[in-house]
Amino acid sequence: MTADTFRQILRRAPFQPFRVVMSSGEGYNVMHPEMALVSGRALVLSLPEPSSAEGDRLVFCSYLDVAQVEELRPPAERRAS
Repeated sequence: MTADTFRQILRRAPFQPFRVVMSSGEGYNVMHPEMALVSGRALVLSLPEPSSAEGDRLVFCSYLDVAQVEELRPPAERRAS
């Protein structure tokens, strides 16, 4: 994956939520484009963290460690499948 790939994904209209799957097997759901920041070497995600006083946590996803990106379908579409 590259910064340009993520810029394209985040600019899609309408926005399509997606999941970033890391080579470690960890995955992160991006439900809104403002949850992600594209930098030169990593995708920076701001994820909800109810146990944190600030309410969120930052995750740095190196492009070298991103195994795949999966589109997330809305709940109504998942049930119909």
